[in-house]
Amino acid sequence: MKLSKYIDHTLLKADATQAQIEKLCSEAREMDFMTVCVNPTWIALCKRLLEGSDVKVCTVIGFPLGAMTSKAKAFEAANAIQEGADEVDMVINIGKLKDRDLTGVVAEIQEVKAACGSHVLKVILETCLLSEEEKRLACEACVQAGADFVKTSTGFSTAGATIEDVVLMKTVVNGHCKVKAAGGIRSVDDFKKMIEAGADRIGTSSGVALLQQENERV
Repeated sequence: MKLSKYIDHTLLKADATQAQIEKLCSEAREMDFMTVCVNPTWIALCKRLLEGSDVKVCTVIGFPLGAMTSKAKAFEAANAIQEGADEVDMVINIGKLKDRDLTGVVAEIQEVKAACGSHVLKVILETCLLSEEEKRLACEACVQAGADFVKTSTGFSTAGATIEDVVLMKTVVNGHCKVKAAGGIRSVDDFKKMIEAGADRIGTSSGVALLQQENERV
């Protein structure tokens, strides 16, 4: 698979403007990224701007804290699909995970996956806030609940993706889920190391710069 198709071209800042979203979609078309990843308010616009391309629209729910009710997350996911989202990245309930309420964690992911139907669901673990044991438990919960991906980070907490986390997550899910690395990936070397470690998708706001770095080396 070519490098551009690993990338979810991301703009999730609260102050993102329509002009910036339009630029994001234009870049995604030009560079042939896998998706654009945007807040739900922009789904319909992105769907329209990307019509006729094979770039998909990814959105986030329960973002960035994950502390919304399960019903709210499921409604948000269903609404996102209705608006035209192809993929959904949801934040896990981190507090429930830390309390070892794994039944609740699994049930919530299942509820959101049901709302997504056949659309891809990625579950954001926010690994920087978790112990190694908690990361393992979170990955196991995602597999049990039928998630399509486990994802490292929102990019809005204390740290982003690490190679060690990608390796751990890839090992624990053992082929039952794919792995998305996101947060702080800004050099082409880091980008390639994440893929070598087992990342199937990369979430980054630096996709254009990463591919330009790679092209300059060729």
